[in-house]
Formats: sequence, C-alpha cells, structure tokens
Amino acid sequence: MTDYKNPATIALHTGWRKDETTNSVTVPIHMTSSYQFDDADHAANLFALGELGNIYTRIMNPTNAVFEERIAALEGGVAALSVASGQSASTIAVQNLARTWR
Repeated sequence: MTDYKNPATIALHTGWRKDETTNSVTVPIHMTSSYQFDDADHAANLFALGELGNIYTRIMNPTNAVFEERIAALEGGVAALSVASGQSASTIAVQNLARTWR
C-alpha cells in the first residue's frame, strides 16, 4: 500500500521510485520472455514460491507488477491482477465467483 493521497500521485509513483543506476523515474519496460536462474536450487525455490522472483513473463513481469501495485493502490485494494484482454478478465472473475459458490 502507499501513503500517497492524490490519485495522480498514486498513479505516477506507487510501486516504483527510481532506477538506482540511472536515476530514471520512468518504469522500465522489460521486453523479455524468460529469466535466468542462479542454479537449480534457485529455480526450485522460485517455482515453489519459497522466494519471490521472476520465472517467466507470462506468469510475472516487473513492468506489470508496478502496474498492478498502482491499480491496487488507486482502488484501495490489497492486490490487483493484470491480464491481456477483457475476455480474460471476465473469465477469471466468473471462475473466482463460481469457486465460492460450491
């Protein structure tokens, strides 16, 4: 969550402040499909969710993570999920509702 109150400030600054190397305040676009693991144990820990990190872009991406943090902050939520299309969003919403009605 964030301490910012103004919606414009939340939209601009939540989840990312600056790049430590360049001091850029713009969120970088990570145009990659996969990430390298340090070793087999590192990969196993990531896939078991024993540690946080990037595994594969379709599962998680640093650029999308900042977007999701900003949307959650704007909506006052705990978390948000970004998907590729409105149909994907509708499908996920219906599946989550159907799961609670069992």
